[in-house]
Amino acid sequence: MIKITPVRVIGPDNEQIGVVPTSEAMQKAMELGFDLVEISPDARPPVCKIMDYGKYKYELSQKAKKTRAASKASEMKEIRLGRSVKIDPHDVQVRIDQARRFLIHGHKVMVTQRFKGREITHRELGLDNLKEVATQLADIAKVEQMPRWMGKQASIILAPDKAKVDAIKRKLDKERADKIAAGEKVEAEKSIEELEKEIEQQISLDDQHDDHHDTEGGEE
Repeated sequence: MIKITPVRVIGPDNEQIGVVPTSEAMQKAMELGFDLVEISPDARPPVCKIMDYGKYKYELSQKAKKTRAASKASEMKEIRLGRSVKIDPHDVQVRIDQARRFLIHGHKVMVTQRFKGREITHRELGLDNLKEVATQLADIAKVEQMPRWMGKQASIILAPDKAKVDAIKRKLDKERADKIAAGEKVEAEKSIEELEKEIEQQISLDDQHDDHHDTEGGEE
């Protein structure tokens, strides 16, 4: 309910109607089959627009939805290279493939290398692992943050290179289309949600192993 009168009115086609009594503005909106919506209540006089309020609310909700989606798309994802610098090369490749999926979907990725026990005296081993990840993902990403140390772990941040990602997407789409045209089976990719769950399980297993190791009181 608009309590202040008069109000400045904007028409349904964004034309300026002018300052009129609120009752007159409401009557005009009704005659046009629209609603009178207060869009700048703090202005003096308040600014109102003649519009379809239902459509207006829908458009606002869609904008909010897109904003939330854009925010989610730019979330930082973390990939851990196991619990030690002695991670198997195959496991490193698994993590690289996971990071690639996130990058292709527009996410930044923090890749973390943990050091166990006296491994911290051989930092170059862990840094080599991080370098390998960055090198293999250079076709779609750029290093946004060089190795940063936090206790017994070092991390780099990779950001998707939009032009390169778009090129890779076109290539993958073409390969998929060619397979379908040739009657070959095309395996469905894991969703981002499934990928996140897989990584959470990996991290949970690492943490459980560390807790067990701490309980035994040993360091390798």
